[in-house]
Amino acid sequence: MLSAFHINWTCPFFARTPDRPYAVEPFELLTTALSALSWQKTNGSIRMICDSTAKRYYDALGFSFLWDGGVHPLLDAMPEDVNPIAFWAAGKLYALSAMPAPCVMIDTDFIVWKPLAPLLRGLDAAAVHTEDIMPDIYPGPEAFSQTRGFDFSAFDWAVRPYNTALAYFGSDAFRRHYTDTAIRFIRASATADDVLTYMVFAEQRLLAMCAARERVHAAALSDLAALFSGRQQGYFTHIWGFKQQMRDEPLLYEDFCRRCAARLRRDFS
Repeated sequence: MLSAFHINWTCPFFARTPDRPYAVEPFELLTTALSALSWQKTNGSIRMICDSTAKRYYDALGFSFLWDGGVHPLLDAMPEDVNPIAFWAAGKLYALSAMPAPCVMIDTDFIVWKPLAPLLRGLDAAAVHTEDIMPDIYPGPEAFSQTRGFDFSAFDWAVRPYNTALAYFGSDAFRRHYTDTAIRFIRASATADDVLTYMVFAEQRLLAMCAARERVHAAALSDLAALFSGRQQGYFTHIWGFKQQMRDEPLLYEDFCRRCAARLRRDFS
């Protein structure tokens, strides 16, 4: 059985909307429930690694039962100077740094419907798919002008980044190497002012770069075309690209939530 974890670091929410009480959008709550319960049904145990604000929120909603491994506010210990605007997903890296391998890191908008172990045999690391090196998202080292004391020359910049909506770590040594490297980049970029490129470099491009440099056996479990077309044999659902469309179309939003609720009732009630 595989152990997995979700992550919720609330500091980016308050950095963007300091005057609002913390809340998660309804569709995200529904996919969180499906993600956690489907993982337990098909793969193993799952826990939530978060901060105290998120834990109180889930407790108040009665959601904490979703994680059979518990809800752990480990992210309270994150350094206060981590920039939550530029590094809005830094909580994932700090959570992963505390989780021994083998483990699977899953976003709350990502659902695994089938046993994952057959896809992971022989792998030291894996992610759901690779990404194209688009210059506006994955620029070269010259774009990171706010980074000090990080050696960019140590990496192969031709390696395609990994999307970490789901990421598997079978090697504990590699897990530590990757998180140490990514966190070192974050700490070296305290004044980063870009809301995309710094974070995806730390989280996604460095995963592929570190895997190539360390010569670990890493692989993508699917590809974008298969995910969008359904040709990945029903293994995965990722809501990320659908979120803004739902926000823009209230009827679509309602329909999605109703379908999620129906799936929860059908499979887990």
